[in-house]
Amino acid sequence: MENADRAPASLAGDPAALKPRYFDVVAVISVAVYLISQAASAKLISIAGLVYPGAIILFPLAYIGNDVVTEVYGFAASRRVIWLSFAMAVLFSLVLWAVQVLPAAPGWNHQRSYEVILGFVPRIIVASIVAFWAGDFANSFVLAKMKVATRGRFLWARTIGSTVVGQAADSVVFCVGAFLGLLPIGAILAMVATTYVTKCAYEAAATPLTYAIVGRLKRAEGVDVYDRGTNFTPFKF
Repeated sequence: MENADRAPASLAGDPAALKPRYFDVVAVISVAVYLISQAASAKLISIAGLVYPGAIILFPLAYIGNDVVTEVYGFAASRRVIWLSFAMAVLFSLVLWAVQVLPAAPGWNHQRSYEVILGFVPRIIVASIVAFWAGDFANSFVLAKMKVATRGRFLWARTIGSTVVGQAADSVVFCVGAFLGLLPIGAILAMVATTYVTKCAYEAAATPLTYAIVGRLKRAEGVDVYDRGTNFTPFKF
């Protein structure tokens, strides 16, 4: 495999104009991982005595996907995926809410169970969506800037460094926004710390996988976008 620390030539222009072969696949996987994580967050789980949202099993892959998209296709492409994920999360929440408030069919006696597991809890939904939005944009921004600064070298430093920043924003916003007033402050801070450290460790452990995916995609697509002169506003699609 080509050494991912050695920067291939930068390609100019709009990444969308290059007609990438696999961008749609990566985008769909990224959106799916986030939506599945939304549902999994309904349960708090205990691992080795530490409390995590259920999404800890899968959600760190969302940041790996963000790293891959930003590294290969650039910040503008990553911004598009983030907004698509945001829109689908809103739709997902609205559909679950609509199903919750519609009358249950005769003989279906599980309304309370549905409300407990999949019910619309505004503050948790809002906290999750805002945390994802802030964390993913921070992750993508840091990675894109570091790529230019390092001239495409040291991919491991970019993926881990961007995760350290992005996951900090995500963990704090979600845990505080979702559970403040419901759990003791000490429990919330402990959850922030454990989820943050676990997600960062997850990213570091997945570095060989990230290298493999990035290397394969760059060769297959013939693209390696550098965000020189990019407008980094998150408020574009």
